[in-house]
Amino acid sequence: MKLALKLVKSSRSYWGYLLFALAAIVGMTMAQLYAPQVVRQLIDMAVGQDPLLAEVALRMGLILGAVYLAQAVCSYIRSYYTHYAAWHFVADLRTSIYGTLQKLSMKFYHDKQTGQIMSRVVNDTHNIEILIAHAVPDILFNLAIILGVGIILFVINPLLAALSLLATPFLVVMSVVFAKKVLPVFRDAQQILGELNANLQDNISGMKEIQVFNQHDREKAKIGNSARAHAKAILKALQLSAVYGSAVQYFSSIGSVVVIAYGGYLALHDRVPVADIVAFVLYLNIFFQPLTALARINEDLQTSIASAERVFDILDAEIDVKEKENPHHLKNVKGHIVYKNVSFHYIEGAAVLKDVSIEIKPGEVVALVGPTGVGKTTFINLLNRFYDPVEGDITIDGFNLKDVSLHSLRHSMSNVIQDVFLFNDTLAENIGYGRPDATREEVVQASNTARADDFISQLNDGYDTIVGERGMRLSGGQKQRVSIARAILRDRPILILDEATAAVDVETEKQIRDAMDEVMKDRTTVIIAHRLSTIKKADKIIVLNDGRIEDVGTHDELVARGGLYAHLTEINMYA
Repeated sequence: MKLALKLVKSSRSYWGYLLFALAAIVGMTMAQLYAPQVVRQLIDMAVGQDPLLAEVALRMGLILGAVYLAQAVCSYIRSYYTHYAAWHFVADLRTSIYGTLQKLSMKFYHDKQTGQIMSRVVNDTHNIEILIAHAVPDILFNLAIILGVGIILFVINPLLAALSLLATPFLVVMSVVFAKKVLPVFRDAQQILGELNANLQDNISGMKEIQVFNQHDREKAKIGNSARAHAKAILKALQLSAVYGSAVQYFSSIGSVVVIAYGGYLALHDRVPVADIVAFVLYLNIFFQPLTALARINEDLQTSIASAERVFDILDAEIDVKEKENPHHLKNVKGHIVYKNVSFHYIEGAAVLKDVSIEIKPGEVVALVGPTGVGKTTFINLLNRFYDPVEGDITIDGFNLKDVSLHSLRHSMSNVIQDVFLFNDTLAENIGYGRPDATREEVVQASNTARADDFISQLNDGYDTIVGERGMRLSGGQKQRVSIARAILRDRPILILDEATAAVDVETEKQIRDAMDEVMKDRTTVIIAHRLSTIKKADKIIVLNDGRIEDVGTHDELVARGGLYAHLTEINMYA
């Protein structure tokens, strides 16, 4: 019920369309209930040999034709406007889910597969459309029919009505039991479907690795197992539905048996008019059809509820990197960065940074060095506020990052990350991604600085070349140069370079470094690199080891002190 109220509240923008459809359902119900009354009246007149039968029959036929036309119009209104409301609501819901996904920190994605999330955005929301456009309208229509027919039956003959509806309580109990039994099964089926989507997404993204390592059979078997597991879960739910539906059909027929057997006896002794018996049978058929339909609708309802639960798992997910109510908006950023007693862990008990304190002055070029896994990339992730420190504070120009709007914080930075991501768009669009208003001339200028224009100009479509998913049509070095061009074009007071030239050759790296020397002037720059040539000129080198700052100084100072940095240079880790 709580979930249903959430859906109703979320769809309030479309209540008008749904109320219009509800009015049409009322019209359909009235039309459905009217037809047996016509038959009842005509039979009564025929048995009594009423001389006005022909005249009344003609008039009733015309009225019945108009009623059926009205029923058809109401059916169209109900069908179209419920679908109109449902699909627009689903579009809004998908947009809301995506908006929530953008607000969630990187922590949310640690244990989530892309395919699982996509399944919730696409498949589960589609099932909610079934709920709004089909299940709920059908339930309302069928319940209205059941209520209307029930009242009419008791008006015609209370005794026959009571006898013919004896099975109804059993049907209600069965529906409740069925709902409790089948919902967990449908929930499991949706979970397995999400896992199937996740496996497909992983395998399609990793197709090169599958082919390189000849793992075709293994991965095909994995997808086959997931597909069969989903089929098994669905069939388990459908088996329960089949049992329920068959039982409903059986108990529904008992009412007709009672009316025909006992009603025939009453009619034979003139205790009930023949017309009432015929009307009773007709109304019972109408009465039990909705009960049988509700068995099928219940199946859709359980699927939709299971999907709605998965959707609201995302919409209600806690946002751990929260923006305060009235955050400060950074302006005229100088790039004065201070880490004060900062500690952080991804998994509790496994600290990545421990009590880190450092000051980076405006315009300084600072390099982070140290063995793999000591927290260099985490240091940058905290600066971008992808996560919040477990302890301590980080400030920019004196403002705590927790007090600053995320938009203005990230607007003040240009990032070049090691794992370059390019959208399946043109080179020009990818380079200009951080500055959509940039002119083609500015894009080319940034590409020249990053030494990307050299290869772009040789392509048939130049800057209009589509790079493919994740930039798969480009080499690793080409993608890195595009990423550097993107950061240069963004032109922000804080520049972050995480292994920005790791995938380019030494000669290209030197050309980019010479160009970047000019770009880094008068802006705060934080560099992670494993090439001595990249970090040697840094104003300050921060040596990280085991999550702590082990030493700080210039290249010459650190080499002279003979610590970890000197050791790393000796073993050519930073050669």
